[in-house]
Amino acid sequence: MPGMCLPIADGGIGFDYRLGMGLPDLWIKLLRGKRDEDWDLGWLWYELNQRRPQEKVVGYCESHDQSLVGDKTIMFWLADKEMYWQMEKSSSSHEIDRAMALHKMIRLLTCTCAGEGYLNFMGNEFGHPEWIDFPREGNHWSYFYARRRWDLADDPNLRYQYLQRFDQSMIALVKDEALLACPSALLLHHEESRILAYRKGEHLFLFNFHPWESFAAPIPMKKRTSLQLVLHSDWQEFGGYLDREAPGLPAAAFPSKATLELPIGSRCAAVYRMR
Repeated sequence: MPGMCLPIADGGIGFDYRLGMGLPDLWIKLLRGKRDEDWDLGWLWYELNQRRPQEKVVGYCESHDQSLVGDKTIMFWLADKEMYWQMEKSSSSHEIDRAMALHKMIRLLTCTCAGEGYLNFMGNEFGHPEWIDFPREGNHWSYFYARRRWDLADDPNLRYQYLQRFDQSMIALVKDEALLACPSALLLHHEESRILAYRKGEHLFLFNFHPWESFAAPIPMKKRTSLQLVLHSDWQEFGGYLDREAPGLPAAAFPSKATLELPIGSRCAAVYRMR
């Protein structure tokens, strides 16, 4: 669309964002080549946050390229064939638990760090298991895979609903709090513990990428602060194990001190509102 990025006064539509086209390749490179326990979190943080000052970027985890025949979606890279047999709520699968946990973490981290906008390819928010294949000579002009399986997310017996619900809550939080307009400030990075923590505006984001260990993450605090847990990737409504209503970290003021220890389970992400 020639002129798309021109100002409205000059006949364009004023779209002045750049697509972060290297980000999907970054995630696929990690998923294809390394176990998640071997990811370099410092490198990942740098790659997600590096961009030219004053340049607005639309970040995304995966695009249509990862959904076309010949490649895999992020969820398929994580779960592989287990997606076809273990996505029922009644099933028990370590591979699916890992895949769902990382799927949510990858999306939250990308959405809040990779740009001033966020893009998702339709269906991938709930972990679509199939590729897209448009009618062509090679598939005998079939329309069978030229579709999105919306029924999977609507089926109450399947786990796809949890991923979609998390995505809806994540997007609602980001929009309601205008978080993409806030810069990301790194608070804690610890490779051995697999911990990342950062601040955007009045919100604290805490990630634990460790495959089995839980930690009390030491978060530096400069002043007396109260915290309210507003999103957790391991809540039961998102297919996790934590009861949202269970007693947890109180929304109370903490005394002024150098650090505040916040609990975070393995392969989990939490978001706190600070006051």
